[in-house]
Amino acid sequence: MKQYRVSFGHIEVGELGRRYLNESLNRNWVSEGPNVQNFESQFAKKFGYRHAIATSSGTDAGMVAMAALLERGARRGDEVITPALAFVATANCILAAGLIPKFVDVSLDTLNIDPSLIEAAITPRTKAIQVVHTMGKPCDMEAILDIAKRHGLLVIEDCCEAHGAMLGGKVVGSFGAMGLFSFYAAHIICSGEGGMISTDDPELAALCRSIRSHGRRGGELYFSFDRIGFNSKMNDLEAAIGLEGLETFEWVFSVRRRHLLRLRKLLAPLESALILYRDEPDEVVCPHAFPLVLRDEKQSVDGLYRHLESRGIQCKTLFGSLPTQHSAFTFLGYRDGDFPVAERIGRTGLHFGLHQYLADDDIDYVAASINSYFD
Repeated sequence: MKQYRVSFGHIEVGELGRRYLNESLNRNWVSEGPNVQNFESQFAKKFGYRHAIATSSGTDAGMVAMAALLERGARRGDEVITPALAFVATANCILAAGLIPKFVDVSLDTLNIDPSLIEAAITPRTKAIQVVHTMGKPCDMEAILDIAKRHGLLVIEDCCEAHGAMLGGKVVGSFGAMGLFSFYAAHIICSGEGGMISTDDPELAALCRSIRSHGRRGGELYFSFDRIGFNSKMNDLEAAIGLEGLETFEWVFSVRRRHLLRLRKLLAPLESALILYRDEPDEVVCPHAFPLVLRDEKQSVDGLYRHLESRGIQCKTLFGSLPTQHSAFTFLGYRDGDFPVAERIGRTGLHFGLHQYLADDDIDYVAASINSYFD
């Protein structure tokens, strides 16, 4: 495996996490157990959600949430509106539940779904809107919730990159019917792998708990199943690491925010060449990673990508347009040009990590490396 000076993510299990791990091992039981229940309870308490349902990954959180729509009036083949620009799991979870992603372009200024384009995508088969707080930047929830209310649609928030992000003093994941979280190594809260669904609706919470366990009927004898479900449970070893992540959340968030703000300042002289994404006055962006987009839409980001990788800075493209720049979704029938902003970001955007184990001189090194490319 290639060694990076600045990797995308990093995990170190401390004393608290090891204690929870050992307690699970000493119980001779590592499937869903006390650690998972504690993790759900503490996660809900920390962020003010009424219910939290742990899953084996952020993708599984999405699959379970989408399958819950089938118990709320959706039929297989119905549509869920979702942004064209996002990590692939956002579309895969819709398809896995037997629904169809209906893609909508994003805004260049935010990387998030463009609310002004949503209503044109709504059809009689639309059942929900999935928004993604891309790179930790909150979506325009007021506009999106207004559209959803007028059309009788549920809103599902993908918060996988946005742990603790705030909009108008309210944490993401509490605006819609459900919030989705991932605890992969690159995220603010990490459990190695794992995910979570947040909701204030007790019926949705019960549905999600059933669906994540094969559709089992709650409180009944085993092998009594009311609905289609998945094996999407988190295990106690993952939850042990996640519990430590909750304990250290404030420290991790503050360190990564310091890195984010420092890099924005160091790269400010390049704003004629780069689009740099900032906090609006009423929001706090989660410091998940650092995105940038070339201002010249005719340029390719490949040169900058190779330049940074050659200097030990691990980079990833900025997702691109799922329906038109990834062959996995060709069968849906979209064509090049259908999502011009997402496609433009796919050609000209990238992002890299800001994890808490980086030092200030690592951030300085990243800024110097980007500056040297444009020099």
